Amino acid sequence: MPAKPFVMWPDKRLQTVCDPVEAVTDEVRAIWDDMVETMDAMPGVGLAAPQIGVMLRLAVVDASDERGKAIRMANPEILHASVELRPHVEASPNLPGVHAEIKRPRAVTVSYIDGAGIRVRKDLVGLWATSVQHQIDHLNGRMYFDRLSRVKRDMLLKKARKRA
Repeated sequence: MPAKPFVMWPDKRLQTVCDPVEAVTDEVRAIWDDMVETMDAMPGVGLAAPQIGVMLRLAVVDASDERGKAIRMANPEILHASVELRPHVEASPNLPGVHAEIKRPRAVTVSYIDGAGIRVRKDLVGLWATSVQHQIDHLNGRMYFDRLSRVKRDMLLKKARKRA
């Protein structure tokens, strides 16, 4: 399968809370496969379903050095987040050409349904934790720049419009 096209900002789907996944089916697994392929083609360390126009609470994350270690998540949620923050420069293929440093919790405990339909609880640290938080933001209709001050956000969006 070729990589899926990205929904481009300011498409309303990127500002919409996604629907929960009722069950992990072959269709859901096929969407995950497409998402992993699209993520690897970016290249990126995570992808949420609304980024490719699928309005379900699905995400994939692979922050491994060698790749091929993607975590496939349905209905992910953060159960616990560390107090210690980790700055990381974030970007999105939905708004190419711009980026910003975002501070997020360094470690999180996430709960999600895996490919076998089992509820899993996993501790993630560093880039894995940053990416899963970034993807959950997408599932909740938020972009990384929504975490910036209004002034910084407006400057970033103005820069993006100039590049378009």
